[in-house]
Amino acid sequence: MTALLEVRDLRVTIGSTAAVRGTSITVNKGETHCLVGESGCGKSISALSVMGLLPRGSKRETTTLRFAGEEIGSFGEKQMERLRGDRMAMIFQEPMTSLNPAYTVGSQMTEVLRRHRGTPRAQAVDRAAELLARVGITAPGLRLGQYPHQLSGGLRQRVMIAMALMCDPELLIADEPTTALDVTVQAQILRLLATLQKELGLGILLITHDLGVVARIADRVSVMYAGEVVESAPTAALFAAPEHPYTRGLLTCVPVPGKVRRDEPLGSIPGVVPRVSPGFTGCGFRDRCSQAHAACSGTIPRQTVSDGHELLCTLAPGWVAREAA
Repeated sequence: MTALLEVRDLRVTIGSTAAVRGTSITVNKGETHCLVGESGCGKSISALSVMGLLPRGSKRETTTLRFAGEEIGSFGEKQMERLRGDRMAMIFQEPMTSLNPAYTVGSQMTEVLRRHRGTPRAQAVDRAAELLARVGITAPGLRLGQYPHQLSGGLRQRVMIAMALMCDPELLIADEPTTALDVTVQAQILRLLATLQKELGLGILLITHDLGVVARIADRVSVMYAGEVVESAPTAALFAAPEHPYTRGLLTCVPVPGKVRRDEPLGSIPGVVPRVSPGFTGCGFRDRCSQAHAACSGTIPRQTVSDGHELLCTLAPGWVAREAA
């Protein structure tokens, strides 16, 4: 497959916190790559780094940040402005705060096309109405004249998706696109993303902490913890044979119908994600890991488990099977 987005050794420091520590991600054309992990693991910061939207005071370093074969890591703000919203777009986590309450849906959507393509207003309005209908919003002409507070959470999320598609981007970054939505609307949004990807050939980087969402939509999964990708694999391989203790911990937290009894406690991982400072060495998960040992305080090796399946851990691949035996 052709790589659309290539990120190698991404490091982001915000004040005294090493928010991202050597993360590498590849998103291929037509592929959905999911970033998963608890809140505070560095998922959203990684996405904002790609878009050039980090907060002030942040420092980004990377060996490679390539989009569609072009190195964009050294791009200035003006160059990134030409990419954002045009060839690469982002659906932000909370549509109520991402949409400007002072402007109508139509004015916010048409601005994207008019700014990047110089499209006349009438044509931009037609394009906005077309996309609202495409994402399942009825009476799109009426919705264009409404303000964000007049729409439900599900409708606002659909507006954000339509807005991201105004310029037919090649890469779509979706940060928790189903957060705070009920399960019915969540399923509709996921089906919509899958349909749009198939029709438009989008590369999607999907950020979530919901492994149920990952199982339904992802082609590949990268598990983040304390700013690092600790395990990365094709979705089927990851769910069938998770290798990292953190990945296994996440999966035990997901109740499985028919396997979890009513009187049994749900799985959990003790402790919280640590705040890691620059210069931190060793495994960030070691204080919460039942398998931690002395070597976890040193340099952690990146191992290849199988084709496309990588592990950042001192434990050898297959340790789960040996332990069970």
